[in-house]
Amino acid sequence: MDINKATEAARRRYDRIAPLYDIMVGLVEKRFRKWRQMMWSKVEGRHILEVGVGTGKNLPYYPSHAEVVAVDFSGGMLKRARSLAARGKASVSLRQMDIQKLEFEDNAFDTVAASFVFCSVPDPVRGLMEIERVCKPGGKVVLLEHVISANPVLAWLMNLVNPVAVWFGGENINRRTADNVRKSGLVVERVTDLAGGIVKLIEARKKR
Repeated sequence: MDINKATEAARRRYDRIAPLYDIMVGLVEKRFRKWRQMMWSKVEGRHILEVGVGTGKNLPYYPSHAEVVAVDFSGGMLKRARSLAARGKASVSLRQMDIQKLEFEDNAFDTVAASFVFCSVPDPVRGLMEIERVCKPGGKVVLLEHVISANPVLAWLMNLVNPVAVWFGGENINRRTADNVRKSGLVVERVTDLAGGIVKLIEARKKR
């Protein structure tokens, strides 16, 4: 797979669907809100990075004490996030950036957070290695993610329909994200099942 071509194709897809994205996810978002709140309750420190901010679904849950930088590779999605940030009270610096090539110095953030992002990153391990790089030693990484089921029958079905899911929304529903987190060099501390084994809250930490 050519990562650059795959990344550019994904960027174009999200730019294209950005005006309709909030409508497309409107029904499921009602369920996601409590999970987003849970994820943001786990962050530590003052300097926070959110990767894959999208249209800004997490902005209402940012800690009031924190300085948040949020990035996304889609200019269309960021446009909507900026509009939401302007209407709200969230203190955030929004920047266009590829998760797979973060433009930050090493050891820059106390916590890195992402929600429903690594199902879409063309090279998820590379993206997670970048997160590991920019996180401070001993810092926290919190991910809310779709993952493949441990149930063999459901996993078979998820693998079967994954090409359709990717074509429709750009999301791989059969990723093993906790395993990918470990491959990146991060230490997984806790994995919480939130929805029948297919949505997980993954808490990890950078080695000191």
